[in-house]
Amino acid sequence: MHVLLVEPAYYTRYPSLGLLKLASYHKLQGDTVELMRGCKPTSHTPDKVYVTSLFTYAWEPVHQAVAYYKKTFPHAKVFLGGIYATLMGKHATLSGADEIQRGLFDEAEDLLPDYSLVPNWRQSIVFSHRGCVNRCPYCAVPVMEPTKGAIQVKSIRHLVALGHKKVILWDNNLLGATNWRDLIAELKEIGLPVDFNQGLDARRITEEVAQEFTGLRIDPVRMAYDVPSEREALARAIPALEGAGFKLRNMIVYVLYNFQDSPEDFLARICDLMEWGVVAYPMRFEPLGSLKKNQHVGQEWTAEQLEVVARARRVIGYGGAFPPHEGLRKKFLEARNFEEAFTLRPILRSVSVGDYERLAQIALAVGA
Repeated sequence: MHVLLVEPAYYTRYPSLGLLKLASYHKLQGDTVELMRGCKPTSHTPDKVYVTSLFTYAWEPVHQAVAYYKKTFPHAKVFLGGIYATLMGKHATLSGADEIQRGLFDEAEDLLPDYSLVPNWRQSIVFSHRGCVNRCPYCAVPVMEPTKGAIQVKSIRHLVALGHKKVILWDNNLLGATNWRDLIAELKEIGLPVDFNQGLDARRITEEVAQEFTGLRIDPVRMAYDVPSEREALARAIPALEGAGFKLRNMIVYVLYNFQDSPEDFLARICDLMEWGVVAYPMRFEPLGSLKKNQHVGQEWTAEQLEVVARARRVIGYGGAFPPHEGLRKKFLEARNFEEAFTLRPILRSVSVGDYERLAQIALAVGA
């Protein structure tokens, strides 16, 4: 059997982990596999077509891909899976796919992805566990990866490809797992740089926990400041991580806004991060069922205020982030209100060459 794996033409920095795992699964069955990006002619006629999906607001390229391959190969069965298909299964049926795969394909979950299909990619993407102990109301994880009871990590050594230069962990809350220390020990043995891409839960980081990460090359250290109640945790976690040897400017903290917060609350969290000397990365809230990006306006926000933040990110940020160099720190910390803080003005103090080099690294790390 010949299998065609399709990643629609939406924007993403990463290869589709699900499709690469499906490739390994089908090759173990003796099938041939082909990976395609977007809607293009293929070298062989497939018996099965798997189309993946990403965020719900990126559904249009997904429907286009399903329609294209169904028309091109009318005798092939077309499957549609991924994030959009799981969160919005009913809407996904409108694509015309023969079958909607919601959630994980369990048979392929523990297989090494077939990275031969993306030969220029040199980083192993890994889940050591699924799910999260938290059930945050703005998060898709409880729907995507529902869990019951305690969560444990598993060994990942067999999921790290020979010759790769980095390990990217897509775990949703590593520190919520009961045996997270086992994973840290294994990562130290593997010896590659690590990116905890979905962030570390600051509420669980103490001086003792931070010391466990000593010896790991984490670049960057990611956390989140989603609600004001997390302030105390971050005020503890940031110096604890610095004490364990991690540089402040190598810490990126995602700041949720446009959810149940107000512009002034958002500014207060940005100011905290500027005061603490870490990088603030604003993250605009999108409802889980959003079919168009950046249309939702939170109850405490206006469309104009959201645009002010977007412009500030483009003009005085770097890669969408607000690095804590002196000009930005002064601007935010001395502002009397949200409008004054985010109003653009052409008088930011100069940034050194070294700062620009580090900011460029941050921009790459956060996907700019």
